[in-house]
Amino acid sequence: MCGIVGYIGNQNAVDVLVKGLEKLEYRGYDSAGVAIIDHGNLKVSKHKGRLTILENEVKKEGLTGHIGIGHTRWATHGEPSDRNSHPHPNNDESLAIVHNGIIENYMAIKERLQDKGYVFKSETDTEVIAHLIDYYYEENLREAVQKAVADLTGAYAIGVVHKDHPDQLVVVRKDSPLIIGMGHQENFIASDIPAVLKYTRDIYILEDGDLAVVTQNDIKMYDLKGEPIIKKVYHVDWDIAAAEKGGFDHFMIKEIHEQPKAIQDTYSPRITDDEKIVLDDIKITKEDLENIDQIYIVACGTAYYAGLVGKSFIEEFVDVPVIADVGSEFRYNKSFINEKSLMIVVSQSGETADTLAALRLAKERGARVMAITNVVGSTIAREADDLLYTWAGPEIAVASTKAYTTQIVAFGLVALDMGYKKGSIDDTTYKEMIKAIKNLPRQTQEVLDYEEEIKKVAELIYDTTHAFYVGRGIDYNIAREGSLKLKEISYIHAEAMAAGELKHGTIALIERGTPVIALVTEQALYEKVISNIKEVKARGAFVIAIAREGDTEIEKTADKVIYIPDTANGFSAVLSVMPLQLLAYHVAVMRECDVDKPRNLAKSVTVE
Repeated sequence: MCGIVGYIGNQNAVDVLVKGLEKLEYRGYDSAGVAIIDHGNLKVSKHKGRLTILENEVKKEGLTGHIGIGHTRWATHGEPSDRNSHPHPNNDESLAIVHNGIIENYMAIKERLQDKGYVFKSETDTEVIAHLIDYYYEENLREAVQKAVADLTGAYAIGVVHKDHPDQLVVVRKDSPLIIGMGHQENFIASDIPAVLKYTRDIYILEDGDLAVVTQNDIKMYDLKGEPIIKKVYHVDWDIAAAEKGGFDHFMIKEIHEQPKAIQDTYSPRITDDEKIVLDDIKITKEDLENIDQIYIVACGTAYYAGLVGKSFIEEFVDVPVIADVGSEFRYNKSFINEKSLMIVVSQSGETADTLAALRLAKERGARVMAITNVVGSTIAREADDLLYTWAGPEIAVASTKAYTTQIVAFGLVALDMGYKKGSIDDTTYKEMIKAIKNLPRQTQEVLDYEEEIKKVAELIYDTTHAFYVGRGIDYNIAREGSLKLKEISYIHAEAMAAGELKHGTIALIERGTPVIALVTEQALYEKVISNIKEVKARGAFVIAIAREGDTEIEKTADKVIYIPDTANGFSAVLSVMPLQLLAYHVAVMRECDVDKPRNLAKSVTVE
């Protein structure tokens, strides 16, 4: 992984590939490269580091041609280096490939090919694909790719060029996203839509087992048996400007400020004029709900923390036990999921490998699966039984913000809808909660209007090396997301915990000046958290509190207070996380970090 672009047409392929890879930088990467067929010869240029290094090198090398493939790599097998970068050629450099995903049986294939005389130059799993295609190649590139992938176990999106076929790109996918963009006398391949939006809005979304031969004027698609298939064209109707910074210094701060609109876009089509929730792509009935004895929520990273808030919503409104688990652990724990279970999977990209694997396991066990995702046509969206899109729009920064808050709103809608159908909440609660949701855009804007004050707080802690986030109830879950934001973009070590657990060990790390960010929005637990704050204050901590408007009592205990508007319990999660997003952002800027592309991270994690 992480980004794939390919081009065939009349333009200089190098320019198209570099521009396309720029649109995929948000996915995170540590190296970049291109392979071009230039006057009958295959030429590969690949380099560790940022895309600008590749861009400068290809200019020096004078690469030109009308067909090529490009890649930005996030290291999985082998350290970031020039030799481990994609594209990977075969031994005689007649063909080259780019690949996203993981080949699980690559060592067995590598040993087999080494026995046949193939020499490997990298540490990657990807290089085996190039040599395997070469092994099967007998003048028909499509058939060679088809035979090669039959030997592969794992996930892949693959693009292939061959110097003896300067008129075609061959692509194939399994468990990693890949699209084909259709232009006029030119065609494109990419791992995500923004890479081709400058040139076309008409695309094919490849599904598992789809293989395609792309020429300048034609696209032919096949299944893995070589049988022709026909797919529908998907027309992209969102504006390319949505993937640009729009005057902000970084995508992350732009996306933080887009949250009022993203929240409104997510709930407004689902709440009728008479204040009823209508979820058209969720077909769960009252009878279905009565047959469900347990709900699982599975996600990774920020989406998992949204799932923890969702767990609270569902248990409160639907009155059914909920287990929330991280996708990378779920399959390896003893699971009691069965036909009486509902699994809700959450993924911004809809391609998260661990979450997708959990979805498939649940379906194998007979469970019903609901998906909450932001990307239309993504694999998770297609494979789920029920579906709710978060209309957050493209999220470019690696650190998720608006996708997270819209996921919480989505969980609120789902939980209220299910609770109302089941009869576990009354009309009054139902309407009060809907009113709370509809107030969120205005209230989130009020939090954003407080940004300059939050920036001043950031100035007080930006040079720290450690920070602690504490809370109880839903506040604890928000503390975890706030801690994640700080560590992933500022590289400050941050730890979150239930406030009551401080005295069971971690309080030993508190010393004079240690920043402690305390969330105190849970009214039922307010006094308990105040006591925990006093415990760390007694050890010299510098306490920043996130509290509800009107809570002047907290000012007697905390050093700094950031207020959020008052709202119904649960939906305070949307408001309380926003100061934490802004705090992390401004701390990272002050530390001169690469906010949108933090080191070692990727936006769409399509490997285990």
